[in-house]
Amino acid sequence: MPGTRKLGRTTDNRMAMLRGMVTLLLETGKVDTTVTRAKEVRSLAEKMITLGKKNTLASRRQALAFITKEDVVKKLFDVTAPENAARNGGYTAVYRLGPRRGDGAEMARIVLLSEVEKAEKAKKSDKKPARRRAGKAVEAKAETAAETVKAAEAAAENAEEKVEETVAAAETAAEENA
Repeated sequence: MPGTRKLGRTTDNRMAMLRGMVTLLLETGKVDTTVTRAKEVRSLAEKMITLGKKNTLASRRQALAFITKEDVVKKLFDVTAPENAARNGGYTAVYRLGPRRGDGAEMARIVLLSEVEKAEKAKKSDKKPARRRAGKAVEAKAETAAETVKAAEAAAENAEEKVEETVAAAETAAEENA
């Protein structure tokens, strides 16, 4: 199934690792690994998505024979494959991340493009409510400022009344003393 890369492992060990990585990729939508492993996982994951697009009993059984979790196969046939129905291959993207700290191996992130599109839509939808929230925050600040001004005016009126009372009391005291 996969390419000719042996990845320094025996065939059984290599296939077990790739099956696990394909399962994880289809489950979470992204996997961080080395570049060569990512390239191998890409080909296998795209074959699984193509099986999911066929949506027959035989293709479901083939996917179950390779993918290690039944709920991931269900997600593949019910969610992932329909999202990629309009796409003719190229369901994944490999992004290079730079060298790994421990041994300097070149790292990469393999991502399902349908997950990337979901994230972009979420960002676009998050921006609009953020603006609305900002507008509400400005309105709330304006209301708070208006309440503060009203309270200050009321305090000023109370102070004027007290001053007038004090002046009137001083005048009556001056008249009594005079």
